[in-house]
Amino acid sequence: MQASSGAFTSLLWFVAVIVMIPAALWLLKRTPLGGGAAGNAMRSIAALPLSANQRIVTIEVGQGDERRWLVLGVTAQSITTLHTMAPQGDAASDALPAAPLPAFAQLLGKFRQDKGTAGER
Repeated sequence: MQASSGAFTSLLWFVAVIVMIPAALWLLKRTPLGGGAAGNAMRSIAALPLSANQRIVTIEVGQGDERRWLVLGVTAQSITTLHTMAPQGDAASDALPAAPLPAFAQLLGKFRQDKGTAGER
C-alpha cells in the first residue's frame, strides 16, 4: 500500500511539472524578460550568408518616423554596423507578386492521375 501511494505521488508530480512547462513558457513570452514587451520595434529585412561564420544582415529598428535600416556585418565574434539608411519601402511589397501555388489537393490528384497512366503502359 505504501509503495503504490509513493508511486502515485511521484506520477502526480511528474504530470504537474509537464503541465507547468507550457504555462511557464506562455508566461515568459508575455513578460519583458521574454521579449514580449518589445512591441515589434525590430524586424529582420534580409540576410546574406558570406561564409559559415559570416553574414550581412539588414534589420529595421524603430517605429514611425524614427524607423531606420541597419546593415550589419555579423561574425562569430562581433556585430558591426556597416551602413545606416532610411527604409526603402516594404521589402515584401517591392518583390514581384509570385504566381499562386497550386493547392495540395490539386497536386495529389495530378500525381494520382500520372501514376495511374504510368501503370497502364
